[in-house]
Amino acid sequence: MTVAGVDAQTAPEVPRLVVNIMIDQLRTDYMEAFSPLYSGQGFLRLMKQGHMFTQAEYPFDTPDRASAAACLASGTSPYVNGVVGEVWLDRQTLQPVYCVDDKNFAGSQTSDATSPLYLAVSTLGDELKVSTEGRGMVISIAPNRDAAVLSAGHAADAVLWIDDQTGRWCSTTYYGDYPQWAAEYEAKSSLQKRVGSITWTPVNESVGNFNYFVSGTAGKPFSHKFSGDRKFREFKASACVNEEVTNFVKQAIKGTTIGMDGVTDLLNVTYYAGNYDHQSVGRYPIEIQDTYVRLDYQIAELINAVENRVGEGKALFVITSSGYADTEDATDLSKYRIPSGTFSISRAQLLLNMYLIAVYGEGQYVEACRENELYLNLKLIEERNLNLAEVLERCSDFLIQLSGVRDVYSSQRLALGAWTPGISKLRNAYNPKCSGDILIQVSPGWTLVNETTHEQIITRESYMGFPLFFFGCRLPAQVNDTPVTVDRVAPTLAKVMRIRAPNACSLAPLPGVQMQ
Repeated sequence: MTVAGVDAQTAPEVPRLVVNIMIDQLRTDYMEAFSPLYSGQGFLRLMKQGHMFTQAEYPFDTPDRASAAACLASGTSPYVNGVVGEVWLDRQTLQPVYCVDDKNFAGSQTSDATSPLYLAVSTLGDELKVSTEGRGMVISIAPNRDAAVLSAGHAADAVLWIDDQTGRWCSTTYYGDYPQWAAEYEAKSSLQKRVGSITWTPVNESVGNFNYFVSGTAGKPFSHKFSGDRKFREFKASACVNEEVTNFVKQAIKGTTIGMDGVTDLLNVTYYAGNYDHQSVGRYPIEIQDTYVRLDYQIAELINAVENRVGEGKALFVITSSGYADTEDATDLSKYRIPSGTFSISRAQLLLNMYLIAVYGEGQYVEACRENELYLNLKLIEERNLNLAEVLERCSDFLIQLSGVRDVYSSQRLALGAWTPGISKLRNAYNPKCSGDILIQVSPGWTLVNETTHEQIITRESYMGFPLFFFGCRLPAQVNDTPVTVDRVAPTLAKVMRIRAPNACSLAPLPGVQMQ
């Protein structure tokens, strides 16, 4: 039996280089609002020539930069990949755990000991390494180490980020020796030496004259220098960091063989599109406009640098957001007769423990709290032969009566509750090994406070969309308004690269994303 025309059939090419770009806190509304200020080679080129999904979202509740990077790379949610956020509590010590801390692997050019220890599954980069027997190159570059490490995974060739204390591009011994090309960059163009001479001002007059926000503060000029103990942290939370990232990526391209052979390579890049110094837009409205204009230019620079290296049509770019963390100034909503208030999680911990003492006798039943989660003393509950399901139900019944509580989810309710879109997102954001036993949903408009840590979180559930672009490799231009989840990026890229999807990813690739 023969297949007619088989000699004439050729499989689509695989890209020489896949560039996976995560833009921290990118928003569709801002990206579109500032479009009159853009060049034609960044965002506008992506919107006109790329395959654009306009309504991308994460499949779990309240993503942050770390959980977003892990989801993008692994194709699955925190419930499976183990990374519920940037920080969580250790169930044994009740001390905060940073998502990529690992005392067993010293830092290179940094004091931070780091590895992907808590990332429990493989990533796209890991599967590329396995499928190519190590020949596919994987490099990850980001301003912050959580994004750099979690985007890369376990088997990358080079993972680098900017140290908070020194401003040096640094890494970890987990990934081997510090790259020579990075050392050359530090020798000739170290941010540590340049940061004092950097001044962030509007890139042009159009940025200052453009008035998108209704607060009335638009048009106010700004000028920011980076000095003091927090200078590198402030620099990393400014538009200026994106140019630094692009220049370092160019050095990586120049100093390695990435994209130069017949084996597909992977380059992970993280940019920043959040508010200056993580403050509210109300305080720095022109800064956010300038951030998007500068980001537009850096995306164009990166695309040009890659295409000059590997050839036009030989690289596939994926650009999306980490989701959006809404930061706003505390406002007295009562002036406008809007229902609001303050919910203290530490006070809730104290009251709940007093209630459980009244029911079950003396003991420290509630061990700790963090953000909107409460951690129970499971060892004490077991020692006293208490029924955990009953204890959790009593806790929920008690907490739901407190002012400012919209709903209460116990670990068992998340595990066994009937499927709904809301509970599915909460469950996907939960992980039994590091999440609390009780999750409290605070009512919209209320502020969650913790007197111990002094953190304040204003509750708002407004939808905030962000885009997902696939660009390059002769993909046809298309706009798709169908809502899609970002965990489908990994299987989509795996299909294009002709490798296996990450080992915990069970989703189908996105439709229509296929090289011609």
